[in-house]
Amino acid sequence: MSPTTDTAQGGHRLVIVESPAKAKTIKGYLGPGYVVEASVGHIRDLPNGAAEVPDKYTGEVRRLGVDVEHDFQPIYVVNSDKKSQVKKLKELLADADELLLATDEDREGEAIAWHLQEVLKPKVPVRRMVFHEITKHAIQEAVANPRELNKRLVDAQETRRILDRLYGYEVSPVLWKKVMPRLSAGRVQSVATRLVVERERERIAFNSAEYWDLTGTFGTGRAGDKTDPGTFGARLTSVDGRRVAQGRDFGPNGRLKPGADVLHLDEAGARALAAALADSQFSVRSVESKPYRRSPYAPFRTTTLQQEASRKLGMGAKVTMQVAQKLYENGFITYMRTDSTTLSDTAIAAARSQVTELYGADYLPDKPRTYASKVKNAQEAHEAIRPSGDRFRTPAETRLTGDQFRLYELIWMRTVASQMKDAVGQSVTVKVGGRCAAEGGQWAGRNAEFSASGKIITFHGFMKAYVEGADDPNAELDDRERRLPQVAEGDPLAAEHIEADGHATKAPARYTEASLVKELEDREIGRPSTYASIIGTILDRGYVFKKGTALVPSFLSFAVVGLLEKHFGRLVDYDFTAKMEDDLDRIARGEAQAVPWLRRFYFGEGTEGGAAEAGNGDGDHLGGLKELVTDLGAIDAREVSSFPVGDDIVLRVGRYGPYVERGAKGEEGSQRADVPADLPPDELTVEYAEQLLAKPSGDFELGTDPQSGRPIVAKDGRYGPYVTEVLPEDTPKTGKNAVKPRTASLFKSMSLDTVTLEDALKLMSLPRVVGVDPESGTEITAQNGRYGPYLKKGTDSRSLETEEQLFTITLDESLAIYAQPKQRGRAAAKPPLKELGTDPTSGKPVVVKDGRFGPYVTDGETNATLRREDDVETISPERGFELLAEKRAKGPAKKAPAKKAAAKRTTAKKTTAAAKKTTAAKKTAAKKTTTKKTAAKTTAAKTTAAKKAAVAEQPE
Repeated sequence: MSPTTDTAQGGHRLVIVESPAKAKTIKGYLGPGYVVEASVGHIRDLPNGAAEVPDKYTGEVRRLGVDVEHDFQPIYVVNSDKKSQVKKLKELLADADELLLATDEDREGEAIAWHLQEVLKPKVPVRRMVFHEITKHAIQEAVANPRELNKRLVDAQETRRILDRLYGYEVSPVLWKKVMPRLSAGRVQSVATRLVVERERERIAFNSAEYWDLTGTFGTGRAGDKTDPGTFGARLTSVDGRRVAQGRDFGPNGRLKPGADVLHLDEAGARALAAALADSQFSVRSVESKPYRRSPYAPFRTTTLQQEASRKLGMGAKVTMQVAQKLYENGFITYMRTDSTTLSDTAIAAARSQVTELYGADYLPDKPRTYASKVKNAQEAHEAIRPSGDRFRTPAETRLTGDQFRLYELIWMRTVASQMKDAVGQSVTVKVGGRCAAEGGQWAGRNAEFSASGKIITFHGFMKAYVEGADDPNAELDDRERRLPQVAEGDPLAAEHIEADGHATKAPARYTEASLVKELEDREIGRPSTYASIIGTILDRGYVFKKGTALVPSFLSFAVVGLLEKHFGRLVDYDFTAKMEDDLDRIARGEAQAVPWLRRFYFGEGTEGGAAEAGNGDGDHLGGLKELVTDLGAIDAREVSSFPVGDDIVLRVGRYGPYVERGAKGEEGSQRADVPADLPPDELTVEYAEQLLAKPSGDFELGTDPQSGRPIVAKDGRYGPYVTEVLPEDTPKTGKNAVKPRTASLFKSMSLDTVTLEDALKLMSLPRVVGVDPESGTEITAQNGRYGPYLKKGTDSRSLETEEQLFTITLDESLAIYAQPKQRGRAAAKPPLKELGTDPTSGKPVVVKDGRFGPYVTDGETNATLRREDDVETISPERGFELLAEKRAKGPAKKAPAKKAAAKRTTAKKTTAAAKKTTAAKKTAAKKTTTKKTAAKTTAAKTTAAKKAAVAEQPE
């Protein structure tokens, strides 16, 4: 972004923000006298591998990027991709008279501002410019009222960053050694993964209980209308005063909870009771009416926005924050990373004004509503998330589209509703009683009571504007009315239908993104502003995958969490993590010192009982990380990755995925079979494991090749089933004389249990020579490739329609194909694999298609590739919409910069003869220097690549 030409009297100010989009918006509000430039996020951080660490640092400092022996001094390096931006900022600063650091007003933003000051080393006055919304008034107010850098916030953020580095870089290598390479551990990500795993364990251990009750439809004898129905439904609640058992009365073991004095009806008993009540006389036993009142929900903070966007819009936490970031940068909403539910006086006035304007004065309370934050250690510097400005733009006035419109509308509705009157009405409970017939068998003469509840909203209040969603899709929302007939005690009723209903208790529901965010916040684990990145991390690491909207733990996560629980219990303890968060907040408030705290956490200094107690016992929540990760002899790698299934079957987590095994490898009768990576752990039963073991697997000898005499076997590999020949044991496998066995993938129409020796020999005979083109003399071959069967003539290839053509196509047929003009465009579109319905954002039909790089979802405008955990057969519409929303949030792919070859050629033509001579004279020296630099760069690049292959914890 270039400086303004019309500068203010006496020079200009340089304003640095994080993003180019924010810089563009702010520049429009500041005008002449200001140069606004972006740092594009952090300009420096802890090194991402030893190759980035300056040469003067060695040993542990080089590995960790933190000098743990000298007060945990961090080693900061300017990111390689930010060096050009830092150079630009320094050049702009050289001409400035004042520097305004305008990064976000939170710990992360304060840290970015501090790093900018440290790297740029300004010689002009430096001030901190803060704002919570990007509007002209807010920006001008921020310029007029700058403050100093808050070093306490910087210290707190730095401590948090160092803690996460020590945790990740010390614990992750344990996982590499004992589970598999390239895994990671993290202060919050490991605990979040444990929550998901524990929920799955509960589902595995769960035993369903069956119970029955009755439902009756009762009539008043009146015709009825909308306000006074003629019939209503009621459910059996008690028999002879004894309450009928419901789902809440059963424990996870499928049995009634101890002390539950209830009547447990089975199917036979329920049907007999229904028959005994069929001709009974019923009447109203009681009518209880209570006032109903519901107050509005507080304005959004980060976590509640993520939860509601997930429930109502189908957006994941990551997509929600990406869309909210764009809304903030473009001046539509206030800052979206906040723990506060407070609204400024300006915002309250704007909301109340719109209540009157849109809904009328009857919906406006006499006094403004205020909301106290329930978040512990909430950062109150920000407001709640709300529309920006002193007058809220309605969604239609914004001219936004797609996800940005939908999220803005959600925020706008919630904010306006927060300043409206309560919803009021009446809740009614009607109890209906009847006695069984005298000839009713075991139920003869028994007294049965049914109950029905209703709700009438007489004044909707805030519900006119907004009603909160629910995590349970079957839950009844607040604005749902249930009207009952106007009846009084003693009124006779006729039983129109009485039916027996069977039920089964359900295992605890898996977490969704919304419910996991809520759980983390309720347990005070981590900071709400990081939850989106945490969930993204555990998905990317393969610890968790999605099944619809549910978060399902992988078998790999069971191994990782099991190891951490057994050997590093404190590190994944929920209270331990919450206490660390408290400590970090105390450091931010200046009530604690960072270095002594880190010393206790890492070395365990001053902790009685040592690391063993602090790691797994009930001692201090700090202490001894280094000692814990030093002696790993007690960790049995095979044990932590093994889980008994039953009947001597064990699930093991291997380097190439999970598998089930019966008997030790190599023993007679041992069995082994791969387990689908996307199988939810609670679905791995003994019966399913037996099915997997019964399937053809391993090496299947098909016979001997009559020409070579070598055995031919069929195998199931990582990339699908294939056939190969078995070479003699003395065949060289490496070096210039190495021999590779002939191998070929099975056709799509073939399977391991039906492939024959004849099939295998035909497959391994490919590529097949079809003949020679009589005109060019070039050989034509039929081959099977990554993208299907094709013909090849020199460098000219043509696709075939079926795999069988590889063996049947003739030379004449091949020449006919080559006689046709080669299609330069795309081939005819394949039919969709699955239809998912209409996308809520674009309003267009969404389908799953098979593409060159695998299946993907598309609405005709946006394409999103399915992830590893997604399956074409089971993918839900919500998951498809979420993938498209995430792709839209990322924006279009950046195009590679155009090459400047033409410009270089023009310059070369203008080079004078004298200049050519000078260049030639310098070439020899330049070549030597370049050779040295290239060698140095190659060495550094190799080191960096090696380190990146084992990246541990990233900032949370």
